[in-house]
Amino acid sequence: MKNSLKKIGLGILSAMTFVACETTDLDLTDNPNALIPSQADVNFYTTAIQLNYVNFVESMGVTGGQITRQEVFFDRNYLNAYAPIAFDGEWDDVYRGILTNLKAMRPVAQENELFNHLGVAEVLAADAMITLVDYFGPVPFTEALAAEEGVFNPAPDSGEEVYAAALEMLNTAIANFNKGATAELASDFFYGNDYDNWIKLANTLKMKIYLQTRLVNPSAVSEFNAIVTSGNYIDETSEDFEFRWGNNENQPDTRHPRYADDYTPTGAGNYQSNWLMNLMQTTNDPRLQYYFYRQTSVVPGQDGAEPNEETIDCSLETAPQHYLDGDFTFCALSNGYWGRDHGDDSGIPPDGFFRTAIGVYPAAGNFDDGRFDDVQQGGGGQGAGITPIMLASWVDLMQAEMAAISNPAAAKPFLISALEKSIAKVQSFGALDASADLDTAPTDAQVDAFTALIDGSFDAASDSEKWDIIGEQLIVTTFGNGTSAFNFYRRTGFPTTLQPNREPNPGSVIRSLRYPANAANNNSSIEQRQNVTFQVFWDNNPASPAFPIAN
Repeated sequence: MKNSLKKIGLGILSAMTFVACETTDLDLTDNPNALIPSQADVNFYTTAIQLNYVNFVESMGVTGGQITRQEVFFDRNYLNAYAPIAFDGEWDDVYRGILTNLKAMRPVAQENELFNHLGVAEVLAADAMITLVDYFGPVPFTEALAAEEGVFNPAPDSGEEVYAAALEMLNTAIANFNKGATAELASDFFYGNDYDNWIKLANTLKMKIYLQTRLVNPSAVSEFNAIVTSGNYIDETSEDFEFRWGNNENQPDTRHPRYADDYTPTGAGNYQSNWLMNLMQTTNDPRLQYYFYRQTSVVPGQDGAEPNEETIDCSLETAPQHYLDGDFTFCALSNGYWGRDHGDDSGIPPDGFFRTAIGVYPAAGNFDDGRFDDVQQGGGGQGAGITPIMLASWVDLMQAEMAAISNPAAAKPFLISALEKSIAKVQSFGALDASADLDTAPTDAQVDAFTALIDGSFDAASDSEKWDIIGEQLIVTTFGNGTSAFNFYRRTGFPTTLQPNREPNPGSVIRSLRYPANAANNNSSIEQRQNVTFQVFWDNNPASPAFPIAN
């Protein structure tokens, strides 16, 4: 089961952008400040590309989060968890949306010297192709849009080839940003036409490529460090790459998709991860009140409350033996944190006004100040949250991993810096909930106590335990987009502390996804896989189930 993502009205917003570019001069005199029709077409394309991209990233981020316990995973069998049909829309976002529009706009953009438009589209296309490889392995690229040349069944390129093409596209984008252009984007949803930040993003995505290929590319570490030395990458929160959602409820619904799912007349529609909430509770993580909103102070079967089979059936059950053996939390948590375990596929009881909802970060729901009121449509920050895509805190975690390769202890300053940046950013979201009592927010002393706890625990940990801490905090810090967590898990096998599936034998852990149904059924060059154990090219670790350790 995946979160039900509501697509933004691409046609509506794109048409609005197009109309805004028209001139109404009745004397037909050229307006030097107005876009000519061909330029307006380019704005149409770049608007559509940006929105296709964020829909794709948001949806795939939910999937990565479910696999790594950042989100709730609802199946007791890994092979059958994601039907190929589940990703048809995401595939279309990239091929019929991003790549098709990029191809169509390129000659017009070049002719009119709209190089910034082209650079933005190239950066987003490059990252989308990287992400496709990360989830599916070999995918079409060279022949992807060659129908005019008679290629109707484009063959997949290897993951290495797609990554190389994406790297080249990022370099081309940087060159385009440096050319100077005749006009700016009518709508830059990410950086507001700050092309210095777009260049930093392109370099940071190159760092991401080098990090993800470090197991198979001998020069990856030096290439990564060369960009760090240049200083021209995302290293401050003001440079964060994120998409800001709106608060319009319909025609189109521009709210954060997770807010739209949880703040409804029938209560919260999603469950939150017991593993993640438990980790954050037990470490007194100051981000907890921002990530999750409790609708009740006590969960049945916890804190002395009577079990309730109607609202949470597992409150009457004994934890499975493998949960007992590993001392994993089971069914529910104390203090009203009402979520689900990894692989809990039981039915949906009438608990919409009891289960824990998404909070004020990143979806602009309610800040959890202990009010325990029901969620309401229009409550909290009204859904005007963000989809985080590449944040400065995440880049610190990338550097932590690179440092830990040769010496895990060397990762600590980057880890602590990531936590400090993440906490400050998350806390700033409290102001989005006008009804929140922010006097209940964690104090500076509590924040310092948390970072001191991680600092001390890291010093006292063995090398393997240090990797566990890095992995745990990466999952927490990237909340809202689980793709980085999924990639880290496959690169390293950490953290080993993940809650196992409710099913003792759920099958081998997911290393990649099967191709979308439409792609495999309609393209004779794509052979559907019948497993989820295929390892993408940069994942040369031992095969499952020996790796990763957790299942």
